[in-house]
Amino acid sequence: MPTFRLFGARRLRGGLLLALVLLTQPLAAYADLPDAINAIRAHGCGGHARGNPPLHPRHELDEVARAAANGQPLQLALSATGYNAEKSSSIHVATPGGDEVIAGLLAQHFCAQINEPTLRDLGIAQRGVDTWIVLATPLATPSPRDAPAISRRVLELVNQARSQPRSCGHVAFDATASLKLSNRLADAALAHSLDMAHRNYFEHTSPDGSTPESRVTHTGYPWQVVGENIAAGVPTAEAVVQGWLQSPPHCQNIMDPRFTETAVAYVVNRNNPSVIFWTQVFAVPRPAGRPHT
Repeated sequence: MPTFRLFGARRLRGGLLLALVLLTQPLAAYADLPDAINAIRAHGCGGHARGNPPLHPRHELDEVARAAANGQPLQLALSATGYNAEKSSSIHVATPGGDEVIAGLLAQHFCAQINEPTLRDLGIAQRGVDTWIVLATPLATPSPRDAPAISRRVLELVNQARSQPRSCGHVAFDATASLKLSNRLADAALAHSLDMAHRNYFEHTSPDGSTPESRVTHTGYPWQVVGENIAAGVPTAEAVVQGWLQSPPHCQNIMDPRFTETAVAYVVNRNNPSVIFWTQVFAVPRPAGRPHT
């Protein structure tokens, strides 16, 4: 049995990966290994289900694998090539045994990683006896025409959460009334998502000093109380609401019984590493003649 070294890591967006052993030989794409990897996905291994869809070789991920071989963190390498990944992982195998031995090592030691059913794309680089493999799923983002349906879905999920008691960190909330959509709050949410996506920041206060309250005021909405949730890099209504509910401050906004109206807006900018930005605004209208509280 030839000697070999194995390195592997897996991440969701934003994770940091492995340190790699560096050699000095020039890198080249390994032409026959994709078929071997797809055979593992087709036939299964280690108790993992067979029949996973084949991975598609991508030139951008070959570049990412070369960058990983030179010690660059996976997320930075993905961003540099413009590949927006929802999920990605990296494997480093060192053996002089060729494709057959590499495939055997992958099936034995990285079966779950190779057989992740949601993966779609593949990149490979080789230097001497070392092979770097990058597996990824591109970030699938909604289109602008999906916005009304997604807004309704977020509202549905938020109202489901409000319909039952919930603890947000150390703060307990009783079930409370459903929220209604507001067009003016939608304007405020869209303005902030647009600004974050195109000016590349992720804060409630914009670089020019606008705040959730000032953005709502700008729409002409007469507010008494305002709240705001933001998110980035999350592709679906389900994922964004789940993330907010798992974060105590965001969860508290969702469950706050004072709020009666809400709106959500997302903006996609594929030139931004985070790709998609979300803003949800909450408010209760101010009765006529009453000042802000």
